[in-house]
Amino acid sequence: MRSFGFAFKGLRYATATQPNFRIHLVLAFIAIALGFLLQLSPAEWQWIMLAIALVLVIELLNTGIETLTDLVSPGYNEKAGRVKDVCAGAVVIAALFALITGIVIFLPKLILLVKHVA
Repeated sequence: MRSFGFAFKGLRYATATQPNFRIHLVLAFIAIALGFLLQLSPAEWQWIMLAIALVLVIELLNTGIETLTDLVSPGYNEKAGRVKDVCAGAVVIAALFALITGIVIFLPKLILLVKHVA
């Protein structure tokens, strides 16, 4: 039970201190709401949930590694900067995967919806 407490403490920390994590959470909730609205299939839900989880997990790992990097290298250090840049790159790749997944799943449904309403 203590492990869950520590995990939720970490989630609270990331939510309170990391603007990008909050942005990803808002976008995740929008994707979930849109998924319910557009009645995604189970397979589509799996892809959307995978994309959401991947982005949030990578963002949390990025936050942890950045925090650790700041601890061990409080002053400017070129290698510490590279560590942070590489981790940020991982977040970008995950976010692009999520964006492309969302486009592939949501765009055709949204186009049909617009054609049906028009």
